[in-house]
Amino acid sequence: MKITLITVGKIKEKYLKDAIAEYSKRLSRYCKLEIVEVADEKTPDNASDTAEDAIRDKEGERILKYIKEDAYVITLEIAGKMLTSEEMAEKIEKLGVQGTSHIIFIIGGSIGLGKVILKRSDYALSFSKMTFPHQLMRVILLEQIYRSYRIMNHEPYHK
Repeated sequence: MKITLITVGKIKEKYLKDAIAEYSKRLSRYCKLEIVEVADEKTPDNASDTAEDAIRDKEGERILKYIKEDAYVITLEIAGKMLTSEEMAEKIEKLGVQGTSHIIFIIGGSIGLGKVILKRSDYALSFSKMTFPHQLMRVILLEQIYRSYRIMNHEPYHK
């Protein structure tokens, strides 16, 4: 299975880079992991809805370039479906059994994802009704993917 994370913006904080590197290393036993960072657009304070839509569209065009036709796309959205860790493991496992060889997770920028990406999404996933910094969300997502593989392989992991 190939897992791709497409994310908007770069990670600047060393502690987050270290955590991402650690989970990437752990995941290498289970899947081929790729992390793609696309440039974010600067969002002015008090930007109008039209300006925010234009920003999401620009970021969306950059994301779209990395989405393969045959990939299963999971977007991270506050309004998406919340899963337990076991349900997420089951989802990834079922996709593999059904012949999906590439799952793409997309984390949008600070103002979310554009319409073109939301339309391309096969599944909307939410981790919480709370908002998290998108940089931190990468670590949380990687940890949950790692946890999913541990669950699928009946290996111990903290509950």
